[in-house]
Amino acid sequence: MADLSSGVRAELYPEIEPYSAGMLDLDGLHRMYWEQSGNPRGEPVLFLHGGPGAGAAPAHRRFFDPAHYRIVIFDQRGAGRSAPLGELHHNTTPHLVADIESLRSHLGIERWLVFGGSWGSTLALAYGEAHPERCRGFILRGIFLCRSSEINWFLHGLRTLFPEAWRTFAGAIPEAERRDLLAAYYRRLIDPDPRVHMLAARAWSSYEGACSTLLPSPETVAYFASDVVALGLARIEAHYFSHNIFLRENELLDNMSRIRRIPGLIVQGRYDAVCPIVTADEVHQVWPEAEYIVVPDAGHSAWEPGICAELVRATEKFKTRV
Repeated sequence: MADLSSGVRAELYPEIEPYSAGMLDLDGLHRMYWEQSGNPRGEPVLFLHGGPGAGAAPAHRRFFDPAHYRIVIFDQRGAGRSAPLGELHHNTTPHLVADIESLRSHLGIERWLVFGGSWGSTLALAYGEAHPERCRGFILRGIFLCRSSEINWFLHGLRTLFPEAWRTFAGAIPEAERRDLLAAYYRRLIDPDPRVHMLAARAWSSYEGACSTLLPSPETVAYFASDVVALGLARIEAHYFSHNIFLRENELLDNMSRIRRIPGLIVQGRYDAVCPIVTADEVHQVWPEAEYIVVPDAGHSAWEPGICAELVRATEKFKTRV
């Protein structure tokens, strides 16, 4: 465990605007939003948002010193500002890994620091294991490997800690269908009628938002319930969960040897209910070289005060680490 009393900066950087942005055509169907901010000649860092399907936000630029880092942010297929929103065709983990390589090549970047939380940590590991030569280091938060046990926890186990939120989540599905909540939600989320899929999307996404913080946060729930976030997050999460994220069970943990020599830092909330700490602990057991920081008074969200502070500290540490 690391000492949390470090004197390294722990406050978010001021708001900034991108110095370049665009839409990258991926396959004739998907177009991917990307942006760059900070120092055009700085150390490249790639931000991977959560979900899958949640999309990135302007505040995500603020984890990084804009004088030091060339900050690359993009919205994954079907998410955020990428188009079409919520599109599931040709949307798999291998597609997303290939998209990252397409973006790296498009921007002329040789190697970069990879930063990802929740599903972003999943995608960071998948990308790193496929292309370790392109990764200068990893900063990961709220580790999620998307194994069947973790998906089952999200769908059912969270009831142990958030029974009220789970009751609302399950209550959006007729009682006769609740034995398989994932299938019931997926059917509704892919229904072409917005009156059907948006109702399901808001119920799914609001549930995740309600469980993401240690203390109740109406602002977090409202953000998750907004139309773009809800549709992208719920539809794409249900899609990936229904297909075991298009990877073998335990594949990411089994292939950790491919990145063990690359510098890594893991930030995990002790009381993370969405992505329980047991998964981060398992990753650290097979990647002991990575620095492992447990925030004792935090849940899942990157905006929890302790989590947020440690992520900024991490980006500061990596100024000299890689």
